[in-house]
Amino acid sequence: MTLQAGTVRVSRRSVVLTLALMTVFLLYSLLPVWWLLVSSTKNLSDLYNTFGFSFARWNLPENLDRTLSYHDHVFLRWVWNSVLYSGLGAAGATLVSVAAGYGLAKFRFAGRGALFAVTIGSSLLPGALLALPLYLLFSRIGLVGSIWSLLIPYFVNPFCVYLGRVYAESSIPDELLEAARIDGAGELRIFTSISLRLMTTGAVTIFMLDFIAIWNNFFLPLFMLNGERSFPVILGLYDWNRQVLQSQDMTNLVITGSLLSVIPLALFMISLQRYWRSGVLMGSLR
Repeated sequence: MTLQAGTVRVSRRSVVLTLALMTVFLLYSLLPVWWLLVSSTKNLSDLYNTFGFSFARWNLPENLDRTLSYHDHVFLRWVWNSVLYSGLGAAGATLVSVAAGYGLAKFRFAGRGALFAVTIGSSLLPGALLALPLYLLFSRIGLVGSIWSLLIPYFVNPFCVYLGRVYAESSIPDELLEAARIDGAGELRIFTSISLRLMTTGAVTIFMLDFIAIWNNFFLPLFMLNGERSFPVILGLYDWNRQVLQSQDMTNLVITGSLLSVIPLALFMISLQRYWRSGVLMGSLR
């Protein structure tokens, strides 16, 4: 009985400690969002002269109007560019990752282990390290400044190829593929009619991760794109922030634009919530 009582006490302590740590991490994650929300409601004077986490005079409508209308509505163009780059890039990366992961998981060929090891190793390289080599490569073939200088690198994501293999191994039974082959189905038909449908949850999870990564990518657009009208929103806000340091104080526009840029990602994740939850669970169980 004493041992059981002691075990219960240890278990309760573990639960309390876990909840306390989760609360701390939750506050740590939400505080910047709260600061962003509060700061976007202030005018420039209150922004510098009042406490950062408390409201002052309500100036949000004016900030929104200035942000959305500034320089011929360029912010809306940046948001559209981000949606375009992220949507097309994530769609291409998802198709490549699912197909490559399926091939690594379900086909036996010479060098498969080495190819998978190279894939894992490539996923460890930071994206910022590859920005300059990619710029030099695309400048040689004349694609710098075009949308393809972004989309082609976005289509290849080694980490998502790894996830594609994990989802293929866990969701597609080998017996089902053998039965389809016995019935005379070709490999392309098996992949498009059977495998893709069984990997839907994993594919949506990969799409979501790619979409968010591309939306937040900074260095590749910084190297590849020329001209304000082609910027994604993250690069456009950086350009506004440079003007804060050089010529005029646009801090209100930067803060309000940052808040607005979070909203599409939040809506995107909420809309795909039932897919990515089960997809992440599938990957963790594997």
